[in-house]
Amino acid sequence: KALADRSTNPTFVKAIDMANQKFKTSQKDFVTLFAESFKEVDPNAKLAAIFYTIELKDKITPNSTNEEVIKVLRDETEGAIDRTFNILRTRIDRFGVTQPNIQRLQTAGRILIELPGIKEPSRVRKLLQGTANLEFWETYEFSELTNYFTEANKRLVDLIGPGGEIRSFATDSTAKTTDTTAVAEKDAKKKEEKPVSEKKDTTKKAASLVDQIKDTTKKAGKEGDKQNFEEFAKKNPLYAYLTLNLTRNDKGQYYPGQGPLIGFSHIKDTSRVDKMLKACANIFPRNLKLAWTVKPTKEQPEILQLVGLKVTSRDGTAPLTGDVVVDARQDYSQTGQVEITMGMNTDGARTWARLTSENVGKCVAIVLDGYVYSFPRVNEEIPNGRSSISGNFTIEEAKDLANILKAGKLPAPARIVQEDVVGPSLGKEAIRAGMISFILAFVLVLLYMGLYYNTAGWVANAALCINVFFLFGILASLGAVLTLPGIAGIVLTFGMDVDSNVVIYERIKEEIRAGKGMRLAVADGYKHAYSAIIDSKITTILTGIILYIFGSGPIQGFATTLIIGLTGSLFTAIFITRLIFEWMLDKNKHIRLWHKFNEFWFTKVNIDFIGVRKKLYIASLIVIVMGIGAMLVRGMVEGVDFTGGRSFVVRFDQNIQTNELRSSLRGTFGEEPEVKTFGPDNQVRITTKYMIEENSPVVDSLIDQKLYDGLKAYFKTPISYSDFNSSHEGKLIGKLSSQKVGPTIAKDIKRSAFLAVFIALFVIFAYIAIRFRKWQWGLGGVVSLFHDSIIALSLYAWLHGVVPFTLEVDQTMIAAILTIIGFSINDTVIIFDRIREYKNLYPKRDLSVNINDAINHTLGRTMNTSGTVLVVLLAIIFFGGEIIRGMNFILFMGLLVGTYSSVFNATPVAYDFIMWRQHVKERKMARLKEKR
Repeated sequence: KALADRSTNPTFVKAIDMANQKFKTSQKDFVTLFAESFKEVDPNAKLAAIFYTIELKDKITPNSTNEEVIKVLRDETEGAIDRTFNILRTRIDRFGVTQPNIQRLQTAGRILIELPGIKEPSRVRKLLQGTANLEFWETYEFSELTNYFTEANKRLVDLIGPGGEIRSFATDSTAKTTDTTAVAEKDAKKKEEKPVSEKKDTTKKAASLVDQIKDTTKKAGKEGDKQNFEEFAKKNPLYAYLTLNLTRNDKGQYYPGQGPLIGFSHIKDTSRVDKMLKACANIFPRNLKLAWTVKPTKEQPEILQLVGLKVTSRDGTAPLTGDVVVDARQDYSQTGQVEITMGMNTDGARTWARLTSENVGKCVAIVLDGYVYSFPRVNEEIPNGRSSISGNFTIEEAKDLANILKAGKLPAPARIVQEDVVGPSLGKEAIRAGMISFILAFVLVLLYMGLYYNTAGWVANAALCINVFFLFGILASLGAVLTLPGIAGIVLTFGMDVDSNVVIYERIKEEIRAGKGMRLAVADGYKHAYSAIIDSKITTILTGIILYIFGSGPIQGFATTLIIGLTGSLFTAIFITRLIFEWMLDKNKHIRLWHKFNEFWFTKVNIDFIGVRKKLYIASLIVIVMGIGAMLVRGMVEGVDFTGGRSFVVRFDQNIQTNELRSSLRGTFGEEPEVKTFGPDNQVRITTKYMIEENSPVVDSLIDQKLYDGLKAYFKTPISYSDFNSSHEGKLIGKLSSQKVGPTIAKDIKRSAFLAVFIALFVIFAYIAIRFRKWQWGLGGVVSLFHDSIIALSLYAWLHGVVPFTLEVDQTMIAAILTIIGFSINDTVIIFDRIREYKNLYPKRDLSVNINDAINHTLGRTMNTSGTVLVVLLAIIFFGGEIIRGMNFILFMGLLVGTYSSVFNATPVAYDFIMWRQHVKERKMARLKEKR
């Protein structure tokens, strides 16, 4: 709109509206959608006629084609995003946050900002969403406008339908509009000729409604008295929600208050008032512009003021804007009031001098981003360009506003479309739980390896410690923010890290049993294990990369730690442990790979896996069908990530019944939110879609107020609004965390999540098919992974509402499924690698024999790797905190299923397809022989 110089061209306006509607459901960028919409509205219209402006005249000519104009618009919007990024970074640096993280996302027009240690989320919202579009406006005196509002109130009686909907005045009665406007304008001209007493009489009727409004509003809050307010609102639709700025003198006479202040309205009613005034806009003067104040006063904490601005320019712009401001800082007025003082450049000072000289005795409104901050009365001309903004500021607000003005105006509005706020108390609890699970899992893995592999196990433990050192070092050097899912990724790395050592040790044990000496057994064990280790790690790392690319926020943290940990394990398992073994052999130290009690475990296993495959196919098919049935019948609960909405974690000072909370919040939100116990009985998670499509900066504050109003009665000890929403250290009750996901973001997340799973399956199929030189092996692996994914999804359908923790379909579910895929294919590749080895060693053997031998001989490795990971997951489930408990439960169950499918599904499926292909070839050969 700015690039088009605020054009009112009907084709342009309609194309913008169409593009906005498409943007809610489309994955395309806005410029593309605008180009499509413009063409749909009028295929013959020329964009150059709209965008050939002073700002773009060097890039667009009157003869530019639509394609050329769109290219310029794309370049300009990309530049605007870059400037926005730099301005936001400057604002954040001046805000004084410790180690902020700000980065552009791959999705066009989106910027990720992480601010650890913030205690006032609402302050940050204002900092990020303020465009710094500062304007200075001349104003109307309310006495000039009183009759217009009286007429609007009368007209709205006819415009408001029985269901409360507001019809457009212009659409319903064009003829009446013209007549009424003419009458109103005529009245306005006569007003100046009336004596003061007559002016009072003119407004007396409207003014007498003030007391009625107050009395009726009070009664409306009582049971059985709502009818009084509804009856009043039918007769006075506008005055029911907008209290005019009228004063009553000692004689009981009413007259308009001085200045441009028109009236007052409750925050929650401002949108309703806007719709009413817009419906009868033709009644008012064309050069009237209405704007709300930015925030309530301390005396009236839920009331906003409506101010009348006067448009004096032909293009409808303000006579002076913030572009002229060269300096701004927080200061104090002579009365000690907090304010912002500003200095202007030469052009600004000249315009400011003219504006103030022409409006001595009148008010000039100072407007920022469409909201009125103050409207001081001009006492004298201000010639030097120095001025101040007052507006009931706190010191912090004044400092933030000064910083915004100094950092510069955003080229386009910035809106928060996804937000996660974790209070310090909940954050500390989560970190404590994460660290407990981290330490416990670490100790359990060390004990497991030491107890199972004896001396070699402790060597693997040393390599694991070195890998953890590398992992934290790399994360620190990257400046990565450690999140709870990130800690889970580190913990999971422990279990998957020792997998490489397990593969090597099992090979060394086989070489020793074959009669080789320790030095040769170690050398051959490492040599034969290399391909299996590399293949298994690459497939898992590929899964992690896909998770990183398509995930966002915490999921990227999980993927980052997993990728770094697995990459490090390649180095430590292959190089560090080999180095230690070589040192021990040079020192003639004895290396033990087992204890007496487990020396012959998994050495005499001889199961006919190929022989029982059909029975197990049937068992898997039954489970999958039951799972799909559960998904269709019970369904799955989608999280905020996938549906869009707001989610809050609130803790009370007593145990709570969720049904009561749900009923209370239904009254404040106007719709029933989802309320669930989250952890202990005094803590709940509340999810609602109320006003999620509204992107105004004031909506978040309104939601916070409604949440507080609906919950405050359930605290045993009364809690104030500020304490409920604060994020101070040691906070134990109130709102502990919040999450917001806009509908567009939710669709993107959902699409990306499922796309990530399908791409992961395809990449793994391609890698295995190429690596093992037969597409059947890739297909067997993918069938196994599809089996694991379906069963994991089935668990969400079967168990949600049954287990005592949250199971929702969201980003963490996708992380869990991709981790299961990575682990399962890790197992599968080890088996495939051994089959390939046996095929080369025993080419004349039947394929089924080689497959059975390969699975039997790798069974020890399969069970031990699964054992270490499952031990780790148990530690996280019991001690890792409520937030990731559901994800890790699914991981635990999924890895059990993944271990099963690697052995009983992947290889048998590949075998059946290989044999089917072989039979097809044999039949073709037989037919050729018959023809000959």
